[in-house]
Amino acid sequence: MRKALLLAAREYRASVRTKGFIIGLVIAPLFMGGSLIAYFLLKDRVDTKDKAIAIVDRSGIVAAAVVEAAEYRNANEIHDKETGRKTRPAYLVEIIAPQSGDLPAQRLELSDRVRRGTLHAFLDIGPDVLHPGGDPEGSRIAYYAKNAAMDDVRGWLTWPINNHLRKVRLVEAGLDAEAVQELFYWSGVEALGLVSVDEATGDIRDAAKASELQALLIPIVMMMLMFLMVMMSVPGMLHSVMEEKTQKIAEVLLGSISPSEFILGKLLGGIAVSLTTSAVYAIGAAVAVKVTGLGGYVPYHALPWFFSYMVLAIVMMGSIALAMGATCSEAKDAQSLNFPSLIPFLLPMFIYFPVAKEPLSSFAVVTSLIPTFTPLLMLLRLATPEAIPWWQPAAGLVGVLATTALFVWAGGRIFRVAILMQGTPPRLSHIVRWAVKG
Repeated sequence: MRKALLLAAREYRASVRTKGFIIGLVIAPLFMGGSLIAYFLLKDRVDTKDKAIAIVDRSGIVAAAVVEAAEYRNANEIHDKETGRKTRPAYLVEIIAPQSGDLPAQRLELSDRVRRGTLHAFLDIGPDVLHPGGDPEGSRIAYYAKNAAMDDVRGWLTWPINNHLRKVRLVEAGLDAEAVQELFYWSGVEALGLVSVDEATGDIRDAAKASELQALLIPIVMMMLMFLMVMMSVPGMLHSVMEEKTQKIAEVLLGSISPSEFILGKLLGGIAVSLTTSAVYAIGAAVAVKVTGLGGYVPYHALPWFFSYMVLAIVMMGSIALAMGATCSEAKDAQSLNFPSLIPFLLPMFIYFPVAKEPLSSFAVVTSLIPTFTPLLMLLRLATPEAIPWWQPAAGLVGVLATTALFVWAGGRIFRVAILMQGTPPRLSHIVRWAVKG
């Protein structure tokens, strides 16, 4: 054991003293959360160039209302009220008379104007939009643009068009639209948690507002942090063993320690590096939480599970990576095995969103109990506001422990056979035979 600890200390020092470790410590979270950082930095950088929009109103009742709404918006909503700085583009609406003959020809002409840049988009309103009947084409409202699906103008047009159509329908029904303004009031449904009792005072506490930050972002960040820890440790183990084998360093080490002590030292070194990285990120997160006042969103009860699952995940996947590294005789062999050795840990990344959205569903429970999926998916579920039954993370932990023991046993058998073999490319049949028969 002493020799294994000495090797672990050597591996730890060799990792944390490198410039690559320091750079990775800084760069990795930027890559993982780069989109969020970019969003907060660029959210106020909006293209304020005015947008010209043409409307072909075949119903004859909508275009004027859209023009009026656009003029109101341009006068009251596109400038900062304190600084007067323009913060949004103005919408310049042009009404085009519909052609009674060839409709496709008119649409092509307007499309060409969009292509030339003289128009941003154009809207084609069907003649039966006021009273949609059995003809879908007649009641169609079509928005044509280069990127219509992601265009903010299309979303804005929905309200003035539908609001005006409601008013016209009320007038036709003999009602005064001004007298029934509440008919146009849109009531949102507020998201709240559950009412609880203060244990100290016995008073009933109001429910707190539910937040997407708490429901999705925090759990996904915790899961991605564990994923980052494993990805920063496990692939390095594979390449480290491969390099020591090809440079004959492993032969020298195995002259003084056993293969079991060798693989144990490597695993302990990887765990120490990950714990160090986690501690740095945890301190940074604690400072950020204190500064931003988001402490109420942090699922502190999930932190012990985070470290428990992370250590087991590194041991589980690291033992396989070490075994794969021992089978490699050159760098290209390691490159070909790097991704396959991580597939069991990568698969949960394809299904994490439905699990985060419905953490108590049968799908979430079953997938989070698959041992190689458990570290990521069970942590994800535990970090959500839902109360996960205690037996599920406990059962997941037992499954991960059993699978880790199996992987360590198989990895050790492969490692002992392959570490001193030279010139033999890794083959799946050989790896399976070494794991089963030794």
